[in-house]
Amino acid sequence: AGGAARRLGGADKPSLQVGGRSLLDRVLGACRDAHRTVVVGPRRPTVRPVHWVREDPPGGGPVAGLAAGVRETTAGTVLVLSADLPFMTAGTVRDLVAIPSDHEGAQLIDGQGRGQPLAAAYRAEALRRELGLLYAEHGRLSGLPLRLLTGELRLRGVRQHAAAAFDCDTWDAVGVARARIREHGRVLDEWIDTVKAELGIDLDVDAAALLDLARDAAHGVARPAAPLTTFLVGYAAGRAA
Repeated sequence: AGGAARRLGGADKPSLQVGGRSLLDRVLGACRDAHRTVVVGPRRPTVRPVHWVREDPPGGGPVAGLAAGVRETTAGTVLVLSADLPFMTAGTVRDLVAIPSDHEGAQLIDGQGRGQPLAAAYRAEALRRELGLLYAEHGRLSGLPLRLLTGELRLRGVRQHAAAAFDCDTWDAVGVARARIREHGRVLDEWIDTVKAELGIDLDVDAAALLDLARDAAHGVARPAAPLTTFLVGYAAGRAA
């Protein structure tokens, strides 16, 4: 999460909202089963706690960022995700980390048939080996293209989740992501999950009943009565519990 987002005019890309959740929180939600979660980049608010580190030097590029993250884990398998993948899911993550025994990693293949090294899982030992070789050859890791590192690894291509490789590098792509989520009717469910996580509550939400109540209050009283009424009912329910 340490890129400069030049094609977005320097906007803080990981914090951009898509369907009521930041891009970074969407990616973190997909890998919530990780034993340890490390975010490489400037600190930002996140729905769940993570371990923060910075690449050396800050803004030094993906190889330096990956090295900084790998140093913070002792896991045998490392999942590497850029912070701008709005359609990454837990199911995709499960398929990535299921690395065949004769491979050193697995990466998503996008709709154009290209491998995505920042949507991938790697054997940590292989990553550390290649990072060491790169440093020995160049005397630095900053500024090096990522494919210098991953191009030497035996990677399995995961093709059945091409949509998960969609990234938000431009404002047009951000608009497409927002439109897709609205079209698939997922935005309300995702928003409810986000609010529950933010408030630290875990309960089943009867969305249909709440929407019926809000509709009746809005049309039978006045539009501002809808959120006020649902708040009061929720408050009463909380006290009763």
